[in-house]
Amino acid sequence: MLVVATSGLAWGIFWIPLRALDGAGIAGVWAIVLFYLLPALVLAPLFWFRRRQMQDGGWSLHIAGMLAGTALVFYAGALVFTDVVRALLLFYLTPLWSTVLARIVIGEVITGRRWGTIGLALMGLLVILKVDTGFSGSIGPGDWMGFASGIIWAVAAVWMKSDSSSNGIDFTLSYFAWGSVVALLLTTLPLQGSQSAPDWEIIRDTLPWILPVVLFLVIPPTLAVMWGATVLSPGLLGILFMTEISAGTITAAIWANEPFGLREVLGVILITAAGLFEPVVEIYRGER
Repeated sequence: MLVVATSGLAWGIFWIPLRALDGAGIAGVWAIVLFYLLPALVLAPLFWFRRRQMQDGGWSLHIAGMLAGTALVFYAGALVFTDVVRALLLFYLTPLWSTVLARIVIGEVITGRRWGTIGLALMGLLVILKVDTGFSGSIGPGDWMGFASGIIWAVAAVWMKSDSSSNGIDFTLSYFAWGSVVALLLTTLPLQGSQSAPDWEIIRDTLPWILPVVLFLVIPPTLAVMWGATVLSPGLLGILFMTEISAGTITAAIWANEPFGLREVLGVILITAAGLFEPVVEIYRGER
């Protein structure tokens, strides 16, 4: 639980290198492609060493990779094509979808504590979303990507939890492989920056700083989350990962000049409380 929550904090600043690539001349969709192809290339030796395990995982492993890859490629697209806070909010309806799907698909019991944590989280989301004043503004491609990513990730989390034949390492490898495919397919859509691939010179100039980001900010948190998906309930996984909202909201206010007033502070407090409530209660009662 601690590893997943910490990974959420790390991914809360994932929007920074994504937008830095855009500023360096690798615009829109191609920035997302780079963040999937590079990890896949870095992990190529691991693909080779675990080729037998990945073959034994069969279609179940690859469907999990397709679902997780599609979900988080869409989420990265939301971070690029809409406000950071808006992307976070739309994606993090996922604990609700995960909890309901886990109940339907694998028969997981929804406890009173779980409904309490979901309630806290949704209250925080609604506060930041300014639901009391009405949801204003147009709905763009980034918003739809954020909403779709949360639903697809919920399906992926339930799928990985129900697949006892694979592990976090193989899920991670499948995720980066299929995520690269989905990201490349995204370049065929009429989105900003998808018309032409960036020049090699621009990519070469970004490698000195983008490779450390991939090695420390992308691969380890991904491995942690994919492993967490195999041992934690899908709903709890989504709730713990909500630490990303706090990190994303605060950093976006500092470096992207996005709003961060009393409403945002209250929303972050509620969402963080949702992320901590159930794990703290379980640890206190000696249930974990």
